[in-house]
Amino acid sequence: MISLESKTLSKKINIHLLPTRKFKTVLVSVFLHQTLEKDLASQTALLPAVLERGTREYPSFRDLKIKLEELYGAELRADVLKKGERHILSFSLEVINDKFAPGENLLQQGLSMLKNLIGDPFLENGVFKREYVQQEKEQLVKEIQGLINDKVNYALESCVQEMCSGERFGVFKYGSIEDLEPISPESLYSYYRELLRNNPIDVFVVGEIEPDKTFALVQDIFDFPRDAGRGDLPPVEVYRIPKEVRFKEEFLPVTQGKLTLGYRINTSYRDDDYVDMLLYNGILGGFPHSKLFQNVREKASLAYYAFSRLEKHKGIQLIGSGIEAENYERALEIIQEQVEELKKGNITHEEMEYTKRGLISQYSIIGDSPYSLVSFFLDGLISQRETDVEYFIGRIQDIKEADVIEASRKVCLDTIYFLCPEDRKGGIQ
Repeated sequence: MISLESKTLSKKINIHLLPTRKFKTVLVSVFLHQTLEKDLASQTALLPAVLERGTREYPSFRDLKIKLEELYGAELRADVLKKGERHILSFSLEVINDKFAPGENLLQQGLSMLKNLIGDPFLENGVFKREYVQQEKEQLVKEIQGLINDKVNYALESCVQEMCSGERFGVFKYGSIEDLEPISPESLYSYYRELLRNNPIDVFVVGEIEPDKTFALVQDIFDFPRDAGRGDLPPVEVYRIPKEVRFKEEFLPVTQGKLTLGYRINTSYRDDDYVDMLLYNGILGGFPHSKLFQNVREKASLAYYAFSRLEKHKGIQLIGSGIEAENYERALEIIQEQVEELKKGNITHEEMEYTKRGLISQYSIIGDSPYSLVSFFLDGLISQRETDVEYFIGRIQDIKEADVIEASRKVCLDTIYFLCPEDRKGGIQ
């Protein structure tokens, strides 16, 4: 069992240690939290790429790479995450354990490098370098435009934006091209300074470490200039019963239609019955033995793929399927039938057992990767759920059919989104 040891520094920085002898490396991950807001999303999404371009000590990406090679091939990453209605700047550095390189102090060097990337970026005339900002804006525009090339994820994202329009969760992870255009080096740096001074920061360290020494080392190095802070970010909006089902149809030059259904499950990761909902989702569409895969794809041969997944922090479920446009009505009917079958309690013993095995297998391998461990405990922190992997495995083993049926009855259809070939205009509704 790997347990979390946490401490809050005087500068409102939370340090979380996961001591384990399982890995030959030490992973340090830093998360800077922001509320997901339309007006801020493009700036927040742009920051990791700009920060990763260089620091005052290592002013170019090439200089950073050379230093990483000197640290025995350490890996440095920066990204932006969307978890529920939080928009999170993510920074991580992985170095080999100091015991494999005596006298090198790799963890200390790695922490200093990570601290400089976050707190001492390369500046030009007191702001972010104009060339770096412009280049990364152009790259982010390509990322936003490129979503349409991945039709499965494009359909899922389009369904979310329709379903959650007017809610923070409906904001795209990378913001929008319109909001990206006016961002300047001056405005971006001013925004970042305020973010770093005030917003919650969580630091995770995973590996074979000595807690007391590691706490002291992180506290000594991570001396960012911090103010009192904003405190807790607003909670995610989860519980909602739709007044009517929304429908959106979009036409693009595609050969295969993408039918996506968005459901309000009125259950989030922090709720006691989340694990019941997890099993419900697994039986419905989480595995090859699930109802959607078996009935929509295998038996009826209506879909190239059919699955369901949960957005754990927001409390919604998305069902995705790839179909021929002429099969729209029949596919929609069978998908909705599978949801109703669960509400009626039509669950086989095999569906329960196979789903339990599949979920337990997923949780059992979390401890095999330091990144998976950090993600698991970060989810817990965001939802204020202080549980470990073993808790979930135990709960999954104990779930009864009645628990799954009870969870299924909280599920309400909110949105139907259909990405349709252009030559089918006027032929669906």
